Amino acid sequence: MEAAEAALAQRKFVTAIDVLTGVRWLHTRHVDTWRQGRADTLEQLAAVDGAKMADAVAILRRWAEERGLVPSETPYVSASRDRGPLRFLTDGDDAAFRIHWISPEMSEARRRQLAERQAKAPDLMVVEPLKAWECAECRDTGPYLIMEEGAPHCLTCADLDHLVFLPAGNAALSRRAKKESGLAAVVVRFNSRRRRYERLGILVEEAALALAEEQCLADEEVRLRRRERDRERRAEEDVRFQAGMAAEIVRLFPGCPPERAGEIARHAGQRGSGRVGRTAAARVLDENAVTLAVIASVRHLDTDYDRMLMSGVPRTEARDRIRTDIDRVLGAWRAPA
Repeated sequence: MEAAEAALAQRKFVTAIDVLTGVRWLHTRHVDTWRQGRADTLEQLAAVDGAKMADAVAILRRWAEERGLVPSETPYVSASRDRGPLRFLTDGDDAAFRIHWISPEMSEARRRQLAERQAKAPDLMVVEPLKAWECAECRDTGPYLIMEEGAPHCLTCADLDHLVFLPAGNAALSRRAKKESGLAAVVVRFNSRRRRYERLGILVEEAALALAEEQCLADEEVRLRRRERDRERRAEEDVRFQAGMAAEIVRLFPGCPPERAGEIARHAGQRGSGRVGRTAAARVLDENAVTLAVIASVRHLDTDYDRMLMSGVPRTEARDRIRTDIDRVLGAWRAPA
């Protein structure tokens, strides 16, 4: 019951699907296919028969009761257009599969939220198929299909062809467009390499998308002001950090000219540069990290290192050749000015 233990620790409730996927009798892609209405039962996709699945659920029940978990019957509804109830088994009663076992430690408010979310019908799911397909009604095809009564249908036959596609990438726009749209569907495609369905975007009403775009444009000025404030704050933080780093350089190398120490700090501590001055150690002015920033500056500005690299000298050999020069400069800077 390792899968059940893990689910309980993470979410404070356990489902039959957690156990069946945990023991590898099902994979996530199988569950996705089933939820889309593309399989009559979950048993059809499992690596074992319904009897073994039922045995596993019975074991889950005993395990849950021993731990004092609270049972909660949960509806499972298809993401197809008909929103029909999902079936777990080909034959027999599958009511036990619909029980979610909830930790008594979960608050009452959290339980209500969980119940509301689970009772809500899932988003309509439209698939961008990878293979050639045919609509069960008109025998035509198209870029997307949706399952109805266990068969694929084109968007025209499913009365979804008036919707427009909004690609994923702008969370605010997608959220608003879906909220304003009386009818919407999530578009997914199966990723063969990752072996899972991935979200491509949503289909929404054109008027809803236009309204959502207007709302996002109205907020753009607010976001621009916020980004400007954040930019100014980061700039102030960088100035303070670079000043502190320059002071630490002078402390460690009192013979280093203050102007040079400032140049080293500004160069090494430039935000987004990936240089040593932006490492976690350097940000707390770790002595070793600060020394590495100084050595890097000396290597490039006070030796023939760059010229050697340009002439084809291997990097490790070039560093060996300039080691004496670096030690000489650092030794001079470590002496009091």
